[in-house]
Amino acid sequence: MLSETAEMLGAEHILGRRAISDEVRERIREITVTIEANVKAAGVDIRGTEPSPGNIEGGLTTLEEKSLGSIRKGGTSAIMQVVRYAEKPSQKGLVIMDGPAHDVVSNTGMIAAGAQVIVFTTGRGTPLGSPVAPVIKVSSNSAIYQRMKDNIDVNAGVILDSEESIKSVGEQIFREIVEVASGKLTRAEILGHREFAIHTIGPTV
Repeated sequence: MLSETAEMLGAEHILGRRAISDEVRERIREITVTIEANVKAAGVDIRGTEPSPGNIEGGLTTLEEKSLGSIRKGGTSAIMQVVRYAEKPSQKGLVIMDGPAHDVVSNTGMIAAGAQVIVFTTGRGTPLGSPVAPVIKVSSNSAIYQRMKDNIDVNAGVILDSEESIKSVGEQIFREIVEVASGKLTRAEILGHREFAIHTIGPTV
C-alpha cells in the first residue's frame, strides 16, 4: 500500500497513468482534489505551506517536486485499487490508501487495513515504530544514516553515493522484509518505539 494523499498532489496524473482501469484513475484524481478542497475549506493553502522548512533545507523547491519523490516510492507496477483510510483492500497488488501525510496516522491506517510489515522511508530520520506491526526504516541519504544508525534498518543513500544501484538496494529491502516477516526485530522494535494514532474527526492532511 502507498498512502499519504497530500504527498501525491501535483503528481496524481502520473499515478493515473498506472491505474488498472478508468475507475481507479478517477478515484486517484478524486482523492487528491478532495483533500486539497478540504484544506482550502479550513482556510489553508497547502501549496503555500509545502514543502516544509525541513524539506526545503533538504533541497526541495515545490510541492510537485516533493510529490514526484513520494510517488516514486510506490515503484512502477499497476495501481489495482484506491481504498479509504483503514479500509481492507479487495485486490492484490499495489493499492493506494487515501490517508493523511502524518507518519504515525498513515501507518496505523495501513496496519488496520491488514498491512503486516511497514517500510517507512525517511530523509530527516523520523523515529517511528508501531505496537502492532514491525516498521522497517529506510534512510534516503547516507548523512542521516550515519547520524542515526541505531534507528535505521536500511541505508538507501548509497544509491546517491553511487555505491549501489536502485536494483541492489531494492533487493536488500526485499530481503529485509522477508527476514522481518520471519521474526527479525527491526531497529524500532529494539528501541521500543510503539507510536500509534488514528485519523481525527476534523480535517487532517
